[in-house]
Amino acid sequence: MSHSHSRNLLLSIYQAALKSVEGQACVSRYLHTHTINAPCHVIAIGKAAQSMAQGARAELGGKLQRSLIITKYGHGDMARTSSRHICLEAGHPIPDHNSLIAGQALRSFIAQTPVDEPIIFLISGGSSALVEVLPEGIELETLQALNDYLLASGMDITRMNQVRKAISCIKGGRLTSHLDGRTALNLLLCDVPDNVPASIGSGLLIASHTTPLPDGLPAWILELISRAPAQPNRTDPGFEKVQTAILATNQTAREAVAEAGRSMGLAVHIHDALLLGDAIETGIQLAQQLREAASGLHIWGGETTCKLPPEPGRGGRCQALALAMARELATCDDVTVLAVGTDGTDGPGDDAGALIDGGTLVRGEQEGFSATDSLARADSGSFLEASGDLVQTGPTGSNVMDLVLILKL
Repeated sequence: MSHSHSRNLLLSIYQAALKSVEGQACVSRYLHTHTINAPCHVIAIGKAAQSMAQGARAELGGKLQRSLIITKYGHGDMARTSSRHICLEAGHPIPDHNSLIAGQALRSFIAQTPVDEPIIFLISGGSSALVEVLPEGIELETLQALNDYLLASGMDITRMNQVRKAISCIKGGRLTSHLDGRTALNLLLCDVPDNVPASIGSGLLIASHTTPLPDGLPAWILELISRAPAQPNRTDPGFEKVQTAILATNQTAREAVAEAGRSMGLAVHIHDALLLGDAIETGIQLAQQLREAASGLHIWGGETTCKLPPEPGRGGRCQALALAMARELATCDDVTVLAVGTDGTDGPGDDAGALIDGGTLVRGEQEGFSATDSLARADSGSFLEASGDLVQTGPTGSNVMDLVLILKL
């Protein structure tokens, strides 16, 4: 099997995974078997919001009265915006002024919904940055500084969202106070390792666990937290009319990968333990593990982290993991690795991840790059662009963390 064939094979398998967790299909399947028989309204928030809203629109037909879509720049269908069906785009991963506008639009949309007509919430990853209502006295610049701190800290998504919830007026279940007796169906695409609904999108309609905040938060963040209203507890009556369901997880995608691999005649090895922790260290460990691994398709999922220097370069966690593996696997002719986000985004920019092989290191070095230097500067994307190993998909309509697919001959 040639390198080009191995690479094309992994990309084809990745597409099968995306199809299994695509937002439109997931929402359509759920609503097809859980029929809504009343006039209703849709609020979709996240990177997969447009796709999820399309699934609702297809199943609900004339029962859909109004919709509000809040998504990342370039992910919405702005041409279909009308007075009844509104699409807003905002900043991600750093919230911007439009994130605050979206927060006000969210509250207004709920307030204008008849009390006896249900609201269907469609929530996917990215929601934490895309929509916010801040406590009085906290400005956008402070919110942005908070998110800069969190993204550079090396915290996983669950711990970051703990902090985001702590300073918000709508996260951590606080949005339920705006429902005022309305019934809500809360449908989620899961982008967190523990599959806990309260962590997805910072739990707009879910009571938070009583988990302590991360250790070592600076005093200025603790001061912000002191200004926010208390998060409601699980016995709050506002949660009684909220029904929640997770539509797809990373495991859904991994199972689809396995099915596609078997259909192609590959020996399939599913690794159940999620990839967590530092991306570079994880990449090194995977490369070492592969040296003794059986041949076939190896499947991992998860979401690693990156601790960023003051002026990071190009690239995200998947690219860092892939370049770390490429450095360890240099000259190995029997391994091809695809490390990629299921949302089509890996860090800032338009890259979804990377597809590396035993020649990646040489190709990048021939263009004047050093893998060790690129990793130290959080600039793996520049190396991988030079080596020709970046993957770009555009918005996928989903977000269930990352996949690492490895073909060993």
